[in-house]
Parts: sequence; C-alpha cells; structure tokens
Amino acid sequence: MLAVSRFFVFSTSQKCLVLVVLSLTLATSMLVSLSVGGVSISVANWLAIAAGDASVQGLSSVLTQIRLPRLVLAVMVGASLAATGAAMQAIFRNPLADPGLIGISSGAALGAIITIVLGSSVLGSFVALFGLYAIPVGAFLGGVVVCGCIYRLTLRAGQFNVISLLLAGIAINAIVGAFIGILTITSNDQELRDLTFWSMGSLAGNTFDMILPALIVMTFSCASLYKQRIALNLYVLGEQSAKHLGVDVNALKKRVFLLTACAVGAAVALCGIIGFVGFIVPHIVRMFLGPDHKYLLPASMLGGAILMSIADLVSRTIVLPSELPIGLITSALGGPFFLWMLLKMQSKQSF
Repeated sequence: MLAVSRFFVFSTSQKCLVLVVLSLTLATSMLVSLSVGGVSISVANWLAIAAGDASVQGLSSVLTQIRLPRLVLAVMVGASLAATGAAMQAIFRNPLADPGLIGISSGAALGAIITIVLGSSVLGSFVALFGLYAIPVGAFLGGVVVCGCIYRLTLRAGQFNVISLLLAGIAINAIVGAFIGILTITSNDQELRDLTFWSMGSLAGNTFDMILPALIVMTFSCASLYKQRIALNLYVLGEQSAKHLGVDVNALKKRVFLLTACAVGAAVALCGIIGFVGFIVPHIVRMFLGPDHKYLLPASMLGGAILMSIADLVSRTIVLPSELPIGLITSALGGPFFLWMLLKMQSKQSF
C-alpha cells in the first residue's frame, strides 16, 4: 500500500488555494527566468519590447528565440516528469517509484547515443534525412523500441503485471547500460564530449519548430493522465478493491505505462536524462495535499514546472558565460532528498 506522510491536513478550499499559489509561483519564476541571464531584461526593456521599439530588437530576439523556447520546454518537461512520477508511484503503490524505473529514459539515451556515435558512418542517411532533429528523433525511437520490448515482456495472457514491469525495466536498464558503455568506449573525443553533455541533460539549442511535436505529445500525455485521476484514487486502495469498484485495473496499468512512455520519451529526446524530478515533486506534494489525484496531479505538474524553470535559470547563470547541465542540478537536489527519504523510512521501521 502506498504510504502517505503529510505535514498538514488541508481542506478542499485550502487545496485549491495551494494550486493558485503554485500557479502564481510558476508565473513569477517564468518571468524572472525570462528577465535574468547573460543579458538582463529590465522592466523598461519589457515595456519597449511590448511597444515594438526597434532599439531593443536585439533583446526581443534573445527573449523570443532563445529564452522563451527553452523556458516553455523546461515547464512542459518538468510538468510531464512530475505527472508521470505521481502516476507511477500510484501504480507501484510506492512513494519511491520513478518513471526511470521502467527503462524509457535509458532507451531514449541509447537511441541518442547511437545517433551521436554512429551518425557519421552507419547512420549517415538517417542524419542527413533529419538534420538537426536526428538526435531527438533517434532518442524518441530508442525510447519507443525499449517501451515495446518492456510491454511485450510484461504482458502475459493479456494481463499487465506491475512486478513484471519493474523487473523487466531493471533488466532492460542493465542491457541498455552495457550497450551505452560499448558505444562510449568506441567513440572519438568529439562524440564522447557530445554524448556526455547530452546524458547530463540540457535545454540549450531548442527552437519552437524543434520542440513543437514534443510539446504536443507531453501535453496530451499529461491531460490523459489527469483523466485517470479517479481510477488512480481507487487503484491505490488495492487492485481487488479497485476491481470491485468498477475499475478495469489491467487497462489502467496499460494506459499509465503507455502515457508515461510517451511523455518521458518526448522529454528525454529533447533534453537528455533529467533525474529525480519525477520522484521529488510528487512526493513533496503528496505530503502536503494527500493522495487525492484530483489535486496531486495538477499540483505535481505545477511543482515540476517550477522546479525545472528554476533549475534552468540556475544552469544558465551560475557559471556564466558557460552553462551547467541541468541534469546535474536536479541530481544535486534529488540525491540528498532520496537519502533523507530512505533514512526516514528506516527510522520508522526500527520502531
């Protein structure tokens, strides 16, 4: 059973207020992120840009062509990872579950690394066909292939077993890790630099043309996961209880798995591997708002978007003029939080 620890017990009106506060916090963090960086945009500059003043054309280009696309991507990636994390924690009925458990991230990483290392030789026609989109497309295809393998391994007699899903994900992660290691060894210096930087996560270099397909996939996945909120609430009571209450448990698990695969695959394809967002945010939100997915899912999406927008701001500004991979920032936050969770669970079991 999914363990739920809450610092506070909020009423329905208070939960709605929390969602409003999170929305305002997200709006504020986005405004700050757009204004702060190597080139600062002041209030006067904002007014001049809004008025179409030609003297700030350069700042307008920085805002609309560089900062805004990566901020929109950061918000959607954070929302998607947090929403899928909340859904996976419900399906596994375990607060330590994470979308990375099922191997989609590692599959996407393998697809991207294959494209980086073999793109100039074996996959020359593929790279020529997709151009700048080659690595994201390769990553998404890698995630889809791994998703299909895990799905077939997990499905037995039409039934979708969560334990088999977890074990298949662990096995696939190990196999994919071995292939990534082989490709890493055979890569040259430039390829090694590219795949290392990609694997640490980055939002740089994305334009609206590049991210639009992924934004559509992530938006659809998040909206579809929210539609499962009632079924997820019943599922965390136990599979038998959910069945008695009219939930098609097998179909629910399939839907959550496929939607998670789509959202995570699209996110990783553009940003690389960004860890712990799907673990940290839903768990913190659950401690405050409880396990009701009517509030848990939207609050997790907002919290994930806030975390990613702030992490993106830090990654762009902490080592100017260079940029720190955003995956390092989320891992620096997530690692200590995971250890705190582990120690907390151990202390409860000791009594």
